[in-house]
Amino acid sequence: MLPKHPLAMLIVAGLAAGCTLGPDYVRPDTTMPERYLGQTAVAQRHAGASADMLAWWAGFGDPQLTRFVTLALAQNLDLAQASARVAQARAGLGVAKADLLPAGNVSGQAARAYQSAETPLGQVLNSAPDPDRYGNAFEVNLGASWELDLFGGLRRGREAALAEYQASAAGVAATRLAVAAQTADIYLGIRGLQTRLDVASRQVQTQQELLSTINLLYGKGLAAELQVRQVEGALAQVRARVPALEASLDAAMNALDLMLGTPPGTHRAELADVHPIPAAPEIAAMGTPGDLLRRRPDLIVAERRLAAANARIGGAIAEYYPKLSLSGLIGSATSVSGGNLFTGDASQAAGILGLRWRLFDFGRINAQIDQARGREAEWLAAYRLAVLQATEEVESALSALVNREEQAALLAQGVDSLGRAREASFAAYQQGLVSLIEVLQADENLLRAADGQAQAQTGAARAAVAAFKALGGGWQPDTEPM
Repeated sequence: MLPKHPLAMLIVAGLAAGCTLGPDYVRPDTTMPERYLGQTAVAQRHAGASADMLAWWAGFGDPQLTRFVTLALAQNLDLAQASARVAQARAGLGVAKADLLPAGNVSGQAARAYQSAETPLGQVLNSAPDPDRYGNAFEVNLGASWELDLFGGLRRGREAALAEYQASAAGVAATRLAVAAQTADIYLGIRGLQTRLDVASRQVQTQQELLSTINLLYGKGLAAELQVRQVEGALAQVRARVPALEASLDAAMNALDLMLGTPPGTHRAELADVHPIPAAPEIAAMGTPGDLLRRRPDLIVAERRLAAANARIGGAIAEYYPKLSLSGLIGSATSVSGGNLFTGDASQAAGILGLRWRLFDFGRINAQIDQARGREAEWLAAYRLAVLQATEEVESALSALVNREEQAALLAQGVDSLGRAREASFAAYQQGLVSLIEVLQADENLLRAADGQAQAQTGAARAAVAAFKALGGGWQPDTEPM
């Protein structure tokens, strides 16, 4: 038999339907190209080792690079903060789940009161023979309450909390990937600066040898003072490069210590020896642009936050409808003595059906729904923008990798040719066939080319790091909670 009371009918209908208000979430469709623009050029590179996407930093073949990335993933404080945010989101999900369940509590109290003879109650007691002015009260209750989620507001809240938790978990992966990439980038920058310093130091030594030769000739009257001053000026210019490079190297080493969660200078001794700039490995298993939606953790963060915003629309719409709750209490109370507390005469019980309805607050509810829809539209645009930016980052990194490697190869040929040209110009100068200006110009050209080669090699290695990061390498999507 169906209940005839309207409120009871509403309860039954809500429980039977189990309705959940608001739009159900659907992952946005994204149009992605089938291949990257630079994919063919990258595949034609003549690279050495192939890097595994899960630990791409090992593909550079540099044990120190691998060690520093490993340390950063274990000690970085940004990563520790991201992990702490996951714990917070997990707790928020637990609260949202608990809201769907009944809540219970146990309460109790014992009181002893004294009535003065001057109070109204005390004056009444004065009329009795030998009045007892002390009173005792004892009470123990077991209560329970349950909000009936008839229209799905709480369920939408749980959906939003779950999506936020998933976003925070993917955020840890995104931070992990960023930490690994930034650590590798800084390390490669350090090796590049050390190589440039070595080039400058060798050029200083060359200029010093030239100055010694010119001074010797000047002492014998075979060279003019102008030539001495020209070489001194050229030497000063080369030396002036060294402090700027050393300042950049100090800053890079300090930045690496920061990434490792250690005070500046902690790892400087380990980096003192000059090592070659690691060559960029082959990028295997690049995948397609569509794979970025699964492989890039930052895209998963944006998509999950969009899902959370969508769920909050339903939570806001549910405020239009009444909220029903059931409450109950059983217990025992007595004002005589504690010994009578749990007897049948001291028992008490209550059952309550509660109703809360924001009947005259629809204007504010409308505003809250509009606000929720606005946040959902914002996150939809943010997600689409993130997808476009991810593709752009991959394309730019692949282009930089190919072109910087080509530049480094061309500059290597130039350095070889300019080195021979410098030797020839100095020999010709000694024979009186060319002026000192040609020798100094040859030195300057050689220094510029060698420095440019070091920068191009560093740029190529760093572009490879950027490509691995942009492709989402460095984490396993299948192990992340989704």
